[in-house]
Amino acid sequence: MVGGGQGAFIGAVHRMAARIDDQFELMAGALASDPVRAKASAKELGIADDRAYGSFEEMAKAEAARADGIEAVSIVTPNHMHGPVAREFLEAGIHVICDKPLTTTVAEAEELVELVKTTGKVFVVTHNYTGYPMVRQARAMIANGDLGEIRLVRAEYLQDWLTERLETSGHKQAAWRTDPSRSGAGGCIGDIGTHAYNLACFVTGLELDELLAQLSTFVGGRRLDDDVQILLKWKGGAKGMLWASQVAVGNENGLTLRVYGTKGGLEWAQENPNYLWFTPYGQPKQLLTRGGAGALGDAARVTRVPSGHPEGYLEGFATIYAEAARAIRARQAGKAPDPAVIFPTIEDGLAGVKFIEAAVSSSASNGTWVQIT
Repeated sequence: MVGGGQGAFIGAVHRMAARIDDQFELMAGALASDPVRAKASAKELGIADDRAYGSFEEMAKAEAARADGIEAVSIVTPNHMHGPVAREFLEAGIHVICDKPLTTTVAEAEELVELVKTTGKVFVVTHNYTGYPMVRQARAMIANGDLGEIRLVRAEYLQDWLTERLETSGHKQAAWRTDPSRSGAGGCIGDIGTHAYNLACFVTGLELDELLAQLSTFVGGRRLDDDVQILLKWKGGAKGMLWASQVAVGNENGLTLRVYGTKGGLEWAQENPNYLWFTPYGQPKQLLTRGGAGALGDAARVTRVPSGHPEGYLEGFATIYAEAARAIRARQAGKAPDPAVIFPTIEDGLAGVKFIEAAVSSSASNGTWVQIT
């Protein structure tokens, strides 16, 4: 692991998720930008002294040279370090599991795409919500034609934790997420807007054509956006909207997706992730449950416990890690992974960075339509 040391949030989430299905063991780490804190963090996690590194460059070189070197690296740093760290480990011949967004610029993301092609390594972007069973259910139902031709797609991701200027209080997570030098050109849009966008693409299978965005900063003195409102035009004619906010008081983690076609509609909410509402046109609304009647094989293969027992955030992350393990083992054996194995790829990561860049550009131009290239 690179990043995720003392005081970090997402690193611990990744470590827990990676172990849920007994597919990964944490062997080495460069867990902080400060070498002293990095090694202290590694000691707390039981990492051997000779594999507790003061820098990611040192770690990549040393691990690549070991007979028992790591097979994959998990990158859980602030956004601006994703690209440099990923590049170092790909060039060292090590598979990469990287938090989102992929990078802070399209140019850097495109360079990584080419490097993945050259090295042949597995590259996974941890859009964890794609691992939820009922999200997989929704994706399969749309692919099966249960909704008919898709007309409307609405995604929301609402929080309120940045309603005040928390970044000035010493709050580590708020500080880097609102700092353009570490977060990139997007604040809210890069942090949670990309999750909503990726979820919409993953479930519907649609590709975005154009967007019109308004990025707002409501908290005085903040350097990046804390509210995002976007109109979407999908290739093929579907239309949509995306709203992401970190100043929507009363919302904790309100990620929702609604998709409507010529034959029916689907609704899913992350805060009740084991439920999926399906409404065939002209019929009563149906509640589909994880592991319950009507669950498809796509959902069942990533379901761990019986119906009625909640699965959620950590298990969604765990599914991405388990799929990564399957892909890595297949690559090591010189085979293609089972077609059922699905995870956000380097190309999905590039699409997310293009989405951020287009939205920032549109908003800076006072809300003009920008084509996704």
